[in-house]
Amino acid sequence: MATIRKLRGRWQAAVRRKGMQPRAKSFDTKTDAERWARSLEAELDRNGVLPDTRLAENSTLAQILTRYRDTVSPEKRSAVTEIARINAILRRAITHRTMTRLSTADIAAYRDERLKTVAPATVIRELNTISHAIDTARREWDIHLSQNPCKLVRRPSAPKGRTRRLEGDEEQRLLAAADMGRVPYLRPLIELAIETGMRRGELLGLRWEHIDLDKRVAHLPQTKNGTSRDVPLSSRAVETLRGLRTGDSTTVFTAAPNAVRLAWERLRRRVSLEDLHLHDLRHEAVSRLFEKGFNVVEVAAISGHRELRMLTRYTHLRAADLAIRLG
Repeated sequence: MATIRKLRGRWQAAVRRKGMQPRAKSFDTKTDAERWARSLEAELDRNGVLPDTRLAENSTLAQILTRYRDTVSPEKRSAVTEIARINAILRRAITHRTMTRLSTADIAAYRDERLKTVAPATVIRELNTISHAIDTARREWDIHLSQNPCKLVRRPSAPKGRTRRLEGDEEQRLLAAADMGRVPYLRPLIELAIETGMRRGELLGLRWEHIDLDKRVAHLPQTKNGTSRDVPLSSRAVETLRGLRTGDSTTVFTAAPNAVRLAWERLRRRVSLEDLHLHDLRHEAVSRLFEKGFNVVEVAAISGHRELRMLTRYTHLRAADLAIRLG
């Protein structure tokens, strides 16, 4: 049984078991002391050992996130974005909480406050990052917690996937405006995005040594999901690539991602298509593959989707086109 006693104006809880080092801690209230003792005894009954919570009691969420940012995040392909996300979280008051005092109520309050200023998808990513950092601390850094409070908090509803496709003469307008602009790579980038379904990063990382124009195949040694894949090239894609093969560059495109983003934003403003994202061209490509009669396995092999659930989010078949096929 735990011992609770008043000592120098504070309440001290002590838990002792034969053969184990005793644990004691002081609190401002008797209720807090009793709660701590009950939690420790319950853990002892479950696992047969007395957990050492001192690291958790002395470590703040900020310290856990900082260590995770410096040691775990750099090993990820999404390192840049995750590090930026953690740096933003570190500016929030919740990170001053010690791990033992971090509660589900704290996490829920953080969620609700962030939802006032950012999209639900952003909040979901932030909560997932916090949760994974806590799990890493529990598994690898001797931060003892009976549970991860993040996993008990309801996530915001995920936004519905975009269904935007090119309509009418929008493709022609985009290409014509790209021809009139000062960015020579923008038209071929758009054409290849529509013809191959590659992501922006895959297109910008495309190397000539990985392209076989005779066999009409582009090899991607490293993709977003960590695997390689071969992308078949249409006649239009081959023609576009042949037109780009000039000079001694090892990559098809030499533009930086941010330069492409800015060029795309200027282009869509010129053609008054503010609601069209560059990534929507990947949706367009996948949908066109299905409309050409490719099955799910074939489309997944081309697009690189590993889950049918994600593939359906990128597939937006027009009801009018399906009606024509029905006859």
